[in-house]
Amino acid sequence: MLKSGIANLPLHHGKAPPWLFRNMVKLAGAVSEAIIDEMGSTTLIKRLSNPFWFQSFSCLLGYDWHSSGTTTVTMGALKEALKGHDSVRVFGGKGAASRKTPHEIAEQAPEMGVSSSKASSLVDVSRTAAKVDSALVQDGFTLYHHTIIVDKKARWGVVQQGMNDSTGYARRYHWDDRLAGEMINEPHSAVCSDARVKTLNMTAAESEHVRKLSVDIVNEGSFERLSSQMKLSDFISHEYRKLSMPRHHMIFFSNKRNLESLRRASAIAPSNYRELLMIKGIGASAIRSLALASRLIYGEEPSWRDPVNYSFAHGGKDGFPYPVNYKNYAKTIEVMRQAVDEARVGERAKMHALRNLSSYFRIGGSATF
Repeated sequence: MLKSGIANLPLHHGKAPPWLFRNMVKLAGAVSEAIIDEMGSTTLIKRLSNPFWFQSFSCLLGYDWHSSGTTTVTMGALKEALKGHDSVRVFGGKGAASRKTPHEIAEQAPEMGVSSSKASSLVDVSRTAAKVDSALVQDGFTLYHHTIIVDKKARWGVVQQGMNDSTGYARRYHWDDRLAGEMINEPHSAVCSDARVKTLNMTAAESEHVRKLSVDIVNEGSFERLSSQMKLSDFISHEYRKLSMPRHHMIFFSNKRNLESLRRASAIAPSNYRELLMIKGIGASAIRSLALASRLIYGEEPSWRDPVNYSFAHGGKDGFPYPVNYKNYAKTIEVMRQAVDEARVGERAKMHALRNLSSYFRIGGSATF
């Protein structure tokens, strides 16, 4: 059953209160270990890739539903909670921490028993996911937070967030490796935002032909003609009715640096769109210009469908819907930790009780995870 609703998620400056973050780390660790022990690390990754479970998890930890920190602080707490864990870890973070992701994976994956070749693949996954949501999904939200959750089987999930500077609102992108495929065609398990916007969506299935044409344009050097032709009739056949070159499109192809990026890509001769995307210098403007060139030359229209499929939900630290109850919070941590510890030595009664409680709420319609 899908749940629906709308909740704004504005940027909140500052940091989570130290006492709250410390307890978020403890409770995030207890919940995560309960899931790992009962159902395995892959289940934890799967659930973090589900926007509603993620939101509920954040609220359980005591964070606001209406704050951009719902993503950044929750993932920060989870990363701290799973630091040194032998089954699953979180790499990356906000701002400068996101750029350390490849180094963290290369350094820590072997500690989990992940081979160097699989670690290298995970680095590629991390970089590709970040570039897809910054270059292929052009929705006006600039990525500033990137995390990848990895287990010892090299299964992965990605949670990253972008900010629209003009509105001050955030958008969260969820990835699940079971759904991502080649990572450029409908790869998201969810994209969450409070509103839909006009988006050049090169990950949409409708953009598949444009993706192929973009590779052809680079490999055939067609962009060279676009940078020097004075008339459209020089390279468009008479059968097309009316096409016009947008001014910003011409500026891209006439810019020396942009042209060099495309020439470098042409020399590499990418065999597919993902290879093209990952070439240094090929960013959002290059992707957009190649898409528009495909429309201009071949009449193929890229998708402008916003990939948003979930809106934000739920509540915490600013006192909404009510202030965090510290005593209850501490008791929850104690119960969860005790249940996990006892389950590990064979006393599983509390864990079974928690499962039954979950089933009760699920049947009652209050939760559908």
